[in-house]
Amino acid sequence: MALTQEELQGLRQSYLKGALKETDCASHPSQQFERWLKEALSSECDEPNAFTLSTIRKNRPRARVVLLKGLYQQGPVFYSNYLSPKGEEISETGFASATFLWLPLQRQVRIEGQIQKVPAEMSDQYFTSRPHGSKIGAIASPQGQVVESREYLEKLFAEAHKKYPEGSQVPRPPNWGGYVIIPERWEFWQGRDNRLHDRICYVKNNANWVIQRLAP
Repeated sequence: MALTQEELQGLRQSYLKGALKETDCASHPSQQFERWLKEALSSECDEPNAFTLSTIRKNRPRARVVLLKGLYQQGPVFYSNYLSPKGEEISETGFASATFLWLPLQRQVRIEGQIQKVPAEMSDQYFTSRPHGSKIGAIASPQGQVVESREYLEKLFAEAHKKYPEGSQVPRPPNWGGYVIIPERWEFWQGRDNRLHDRICYVKNNANWVIQRLAP
């Protein structure tokens, strides 16, 4: 049976697990983010480091879920194929946004800002730490491109694995590495009852961060 409009409209969730006051917020947004991330890591959240990365291509928004793999001094870090669609979009605009959702805590964090590649040494270090199969996958997969079949992908993987068998040193592909989002705006959202959610925003003003409350 098809899902009815009434069923969708009837979905309700009360948000009663917390509150966020300006006086409770850290002076710097990265400190507030790290505080919430630690709580997400110790909660029942699945994949607490997963976030939706949004970019723009030809004036149209595009989004996908990626994994946070570091907190660089400039901002959050993730890794990807530089030649993928997201890589092309990042190269074209130089801007991106990230949205973290931690449902068990009834929290959301939004980050907007510039985005750039991390230093090559940092990408090398992380690539070395990955499981062998993940390294092979990064070499074999033409990420985001149309492929003829699953069997074709597995063939590419097998060929790369033959070249770099288990236990061998796998070099980082030059088209694979890290990105860091350099935030210009952060928003911390805590669900509240009656949809009067707490929304605390940090906005960059020269070298300082201004804390503002937004209406839900």
